[in-house]
Amino acid sequence: MTAGLAADLLAVRAELPGARQALAAAAAYTEDLLAVLPAPQQRSVQQRAAAAAAIDETRTLRAAFLDVHTEEVYQELTADRSRHLRVAELARAAAEAFPGLVPTEAQLAAERRLPQAGKEGHEIDQGLFLGRVLASPTAGGHLLDAMLRPTERALELLPEFTRTGRLDLGSVRLERSAGAARLTMCRTDSLNAEDNRQIEDIETAVDLALLDPAVEVALLRGGEMTHPRYRGRRVFSAGINLKALHGGGISLTDFLLRRELGYLHKIQRGLLTGDGPGWGPRTVQKPWVAAVDGFAIGGGCQLLLVFDHVLAADDAFLSLPAAKEGIIPGASNFRLGRAAGHRLARQVILEGREIRATEPDARLLVDEVHPSGPELDLAIERSLERLRGPAVVANRRMLNLADESLDGFRRYMAEFALQQALRLYSSDVIEKVGRFSGAAANPR
Repeated sequence: MTAGLAADLLAVRAELPGARQALAAAAAYTEDLLAVLPAPQQRSVQQRAAAAAAIDETRTLRAAFLDVHTEEVYQELTADRSRHLRVAELARAAAEAFPGLVPTEAQLAAERRLPQAGKEGHEIDQGLFLGRVLASPTAGGHLLDAMLRPTERALELLPEFTRTGRLDLGSVRLERSAGAARLTMCRTDSLNAEDNRQIEDIETAVDLALLDPAVEVALLRGGEMTHPRYRGRRVFSAGINLKALHGGGISLTDFLLRRELGYLHKIQRGLLTGDGPGWGPRTVQKPWVAAVDGFAIGGGCQLLLVFDHVLAADDAFLSLPAAKEGIIPGASNFRLGRAAGHRLARQVILEGREIRATEPDARLLVDEVHPSGPELDLAIERSLERLRGPAVVANRRMLNLADESLDGFRRYMAEFALQQALRLYSSDVIEKVGRFSGAAANPR
């Protein structure tokens, strides 16, 4: 360790006012250095080494700062936890209030215009910051609550949906009939491959289904595709949109963290709608059914782990191609072992095993398998009817509580925030997604 780094480490661990200034000065020095270098892809070996050393040293200072000051930072950003900031809002607020801690909006906007391979990797600093916040029981618990609250878009659209029972959100259609909210994923050209836009639309739809008092149960299913290979056929999900990832359009805060802490967590634990302590349940919960047509790849398979009942067509398959893509499959590493067992979870996540719906092992992830068409449609309606029972919501609440502690989930997501950010900018992922992207939105 150099004398300069040792002094800076002492400075960022001092009282907050001085530590804040010391971190800002160190980060500004690194940014000045990077500004005079060519773009990442055009740097020489020596320039890359110099950039990496400077970034690593500044990141070490950020980590040291957060080791001491995370709680104080969060208290300031949320006005003593009176403001409920979502992950993206929290990161923006931190960039303004604590220069050098996380990237600014201008830095992120500049990087959004670049392919993944051309970026500096500023989102890693967001992952470092948000991971430390989530690691704190106090700050992390408050952030989880913020992410369980309904989105502003959903609250604005709620009167229209309760009146008409129909909404087209763009990549998701939402319809209420016979007490069931039916969410149909309709990215017809990309096999329902998820990107930032689809995460926004699905979370809005999930919020509306949970907010509407006329909805008793909810269904998620894929719509009919226009993609040449699957034209006219229903498809559940092809997972993350690798073309968007290659092009730099997959965000850590607005996709990878929002997905896990937002709509997936709301499906499992419900919607937090009030601020007061109260005496009853904290969240509004409803039972959820998923119907898998075609395939549930990657993020599509992850979804199934938080649903109450899963049906699949007899020609469908499930997979989590994390080893192939090089990224972490959301909270599947946290949940799949409980659902399918230790050995099968490793086969699927580490070795890329695909599971056909008709295999015996599929029964660990799928409740019913039926031929596509009328038979599957009827089975879906039967499952929706069964889950309307008056005691279903209370019992699913207790089952989920016994199955997965909120504190355990928080700790997992704290590590995930940083590890997934690192994976996004790893050389193997950049090389793989560039090779996979091709002409189609998803290559599977």
